Amino acid sequence: MSYLSKRALLRLAALSTVGAAAALVGCSKKEEAAPAAAAPASAAEPMAAASAPAKAEPLKAAWVYLGPVGDAGWTFAHDQGRKAVEKEFGDKVVATFVEKVPESADAERVIRDLATQGNKIIFATSFGYMEPMVKVAAEFPDVKFEHATGYKMSANMRVYDAKFYEDAYLAGIIAGKMSKTGTLGFVGSFPIPEVLRNINAFTLGAQSVNPKIKTKVVWVSSWFDPPKEGDAAQSLINGGADVLLQNTDSSAVVQTAEKTGKFAFGWDADMSTTAPKAHLGSAVVHWGGYYIKSIKDVMDGTWKSERTVWGVKEGQNDLEKIADVVPAETKAKIDEVKAAMKAGTFEVFTGPLADNTGKEVLAKGTAADQAWKDKVDFFVKGVEGKLPSSK
Repeated sequence: MSYLSKRALLRLAALSTVGAAAALVGCSKKEEAAPAAAAPASAAEPMAAASAPAKAEPLKAAWVYLGPVGDAGWTFAHDQGRKAVEKEFGDKVVATFVEKVPESADAERVIRDLATQGNKIIFATSFGYMEPMVKVAAEFPDVKFEHATGYKMSANMRVYDAKFYEDAYLAGIIAGKMSKTGTLGFVGSFPIPEVLRNINAFTLGAQSVNPKIKTKVVWVSSWFDPPKEGDAAQSLINGGADVLLQNTDSSAVVQTAEKTGKFAFGWDADMSTTAPKAHLGSAVVHWGGYYIKSIKDVMDGTWKSERTVWGVKEGQNDLEKIADVVPAETKAKIDEVKAAMKAGTFEVFTGPLADNTGKEVLAKGTAADQAWKDKVDFFVKGVEGKLPSSK
């Protein structure tokens, strides 16, 4: 065999060897790429994680409180509303709060911090938080802001309020019947329409059963200051008042009444156990219904800037835990008026009404609208004294 023939045969053999090796390699790759057949899933096995929908992140909501949550009054009532949200939504909502926040630059800082922390809705629960919230709301257009008892709104800020004057009127009916001196006392915070409405309604309720009733007022220039509230209550008692109501946040007024053998009402929350001998009833606010509605509005995308004012009709305001010492006929009167409020057939402020100088403020047969109520700047006939000067 020639040299060239041997070389050709060797080359052919080499090529055959390479081809066989390549075929083996290709076969090996194909076997690795083909996955083993999956065993059939049983009906009891859960779906693969990849096909399960991702769990939605909980909505973060925050509350800003003026006083401590255990004050048995205003802040306590709002915190009960927050707890109602937790009960309603469970792990779908993370509800937090900051208590004892002054109505100052601190409020702005706290509200801004809560927005920065990812809260999608923030409730500011005191009138003095209005301006700080307006400012912060402008900085966080994707966050919803809600202010209690105020009046300023924007695209992402709204207002919620309560008809406190309805339960103040109901308390007045009892006060007018229970007073022996004919003089009632009222501890006021600030002379703003909200508070003036309550003083006037309390007096009108009392006058509905005793037209000769008079009301004295002492201002404390604070929403929550137990020592001042107690001193104001004592001053009213020294001046002849024997049944007291308040528009402040602690239980100091009813406790002072207890110490002196007088009567008083709880305000914003049930205070019956705080001073059981003095307590005639509690004018309460149940915020839970509104807070639940508001959270739902955010969740379903229907939240809008508006003002909401609920009262007895909506189950937000009520006079509860009426004491056994209140006569049966007076309790029946309370039930009658409350039923009319629920039916929407009774308006506390219906003319003719005059202020304590004799000037007509509401014509005969006229029921006050919200615009009228928002501008109340007077005492009705029967309330002694003048409003503090704004100067």
